Amino acid sequence: MHNALRRLLLPLVATLTLAGCAGQSMMQDISGPSAQELLQQANAQSGQQAAASRLEAADILARQGDTAQALQIASQIDSTQLDSTQRIRWAMVLSDSALAEEDGQSVIRATDILDSTSELSTGDRQTLRYRRGLALSMIGEPEAAARLLIGLQRDNAPYELNDDIWKPLSGLSPTALDALAATDSDPVTQGWVDLARLYRTSSGDISNLFDRLDQWRSRYPNHPANRRLPQDLSALRQLEGNEVDQIAVFLPDSGPLANIASAIRQGLEARASDAESQGERTPRLTFIDSSQQNLDALYAQATMSGAQAVIGPLDKDKVSELETHGSVPLPTLALNYGQHAHNQATNLFQYGLSAEDEARQVAHRAYLDGHRRAGIMVPDNEWGSRILAAFRNAWETEGGNVDSVVSYDPSGSVATAVRNLLDSDPSSMDMLFLLALPSYARQVPPTLEFYYAGDLPVYATSHLYEGTPQPRADHDLNGVQFLDIPWMIPDAAVGGVDALPFVSTFRRLSQQDSDPGLLKLNAMGVDAYELARRLPLIQALPNTQIFGATGTLQARDDGRIQRTLPWALFQSGTPQPLLMAPVAAPASSPSDPGGDAGSVSQQAPRNASGSDLNGFTLDTDDASAN
Repeated sequence: MHNALRRLLLPLVATLTLAGCAGQSMMQDISGPSAQELLQQANAQSGQQAAASRLEAADILARQGDTAQALQIASQIDSTQLDSTQRIRWAMVLSDSALAEEDGQSVIRATDILDSTSELSTGDRQTLRYRRGLALSMIGEPEAAARLLIGLQRDNAPYELNDDIWKPLSGLSPTALDALAATDSDPVTQGWVDLARLYRTSSGDISNLFDRLDQWRSRYPNHPANRRLPQDLSALRQLEGNEVDQIAVFLPDSGPLANIASAIRQGLEARASDAESQGERTPRLTFIDSSQQNLDALYAQATMSGAQAVIGPLDKDKVSELETHGSVPLPTLALNYGQHAHNQATNLFQYGLSAEDEARQVAHRAYLDGHRRAGIMVPDNEWGSRILAAFRNAWETEGGNVDSVVSYDPSGSVATAVRNLLDSDPSSMDMLFLLALPSYARQVPPTLEFYYAGDLPVYATSHLYEGTPQPRADHDLNGVQFLDIPWMIPDAAVGGVDALPFVSTFRRLSQQDSDPGLLKLNAMGVDAYELARRLPLIQALPNTQIFGATGTLQARDDGRIQRTLPWALFQSGTPQPLLMAPVAAPASSPSDPGGDAGSVSQQAPRNASGSDLNGFTLDTDDASAN
């Protein structure tokens, strides 16, 4: 990424060097002072003189290629100490260095000058808009990035923008695409939105994608993307004829995971049936009982059946065994995360409903909301310890501090746990991360209120919500923010149920299953099917995102699938959409070593087996949290 950005910026730097920046030459006078001399000089100066000397030093360092030091110096300059010409030069130097160092927030700070001055030349204004667009994509604001970059292309800016536009645009949700199309009705924007929509709906069927792409070309003959497709779309040509036609599914027919496997299978089959009925080219599913066979036997049977990809295994030990191999016989989407620190196997992907994913996303969201000092409540068991470690690591990496941690007894007094949480200094905390099941979680906000801490913002994982609206039972959770898979909070989706991923399959399965826990496992099966049929696409384009029933899914470098979940807020006892759109989750591995896939616990649905699984016991130790 760093080298790519440097290559991207070199032409801009060369242009600015030759043409000047804001009317001033950027060529250093060889007889003038060096950057270090200027910095020493600034230390003896004050006010505008010191700021000007530091700006000159940062400029010199940037042109010498030392963008890290240039960024450090430029970011510390008080731009209010500069005159208008110097302030423009500062914005150019800071944005250039920050972009080279992948510091999106500093680029945003520098380019705020776009809204505060009218003295920018056309070239400088276009350059700053361009850099701001790249930075918005970098910090997880894809809709704003796409909108700005498309506007720049519409204004005929002298940049090749197709790939830069496609990166954030291809990651937009259907709702965000609708919003973009509704606010900008020009042909350039509409063409981009339609292109992203057809990619979104056809990327599981490459042949259909290119058939629809030809139709798009005929509708938008003069569109910039018609003249040159984004590289990611062009690269898909090599996948034609290599689509997945048959998938082997390793699931147990007996044993402690059989009931979980049955619910996942129901989701797989329902999604395959719906996709076929909608005219998509769909791979056939071959189910192989994994309960009594070793991995070698399973793969041999899959190969003999003609499979080109595998879904499974579900058993954590088998996934851990696969992780130690150099490669797997067929591209594989395991339905659990292995226990090793690193996945060594080529073409092995791992997917599950990891609670660690949720903890990391809570940390990221709370930090972006402006909080810095966290209180934490987790159950005093191994599950709680794992989620605590995931949250703490992400929170401290963001820059936050942990003020108070309580590992509570799930069967003990909530009042005691909250009192212990607040025992230090209640005012020192500015947010609470809560990991709890519904019966316990419902008691926390009123207890905080009792101890005069009712204004403390509470962020929680999906485990506090049973999966069906219960306004009377959940009234005490009002104001609590939590995240969950899209299918569990359909009424909190922007656009409602109709905007849900794979809505026809959702309607079909939600009518069959009244148990939210089963529907969650069904959703896992739906997304497993969509991921597996796209494995060639994911291998060719690692940044591929899928808006799935269990969240936005993207493969990381280690092959583990990370989920980004939508946010909801309890109001009047029911989940409602947040007014502020959720931010992108941090790019980290989706599962710490030892973290289980959601739903791969030794708990099973309440049925003939007599065991119990519900919508909130989807991790190995979740059931012991209450």
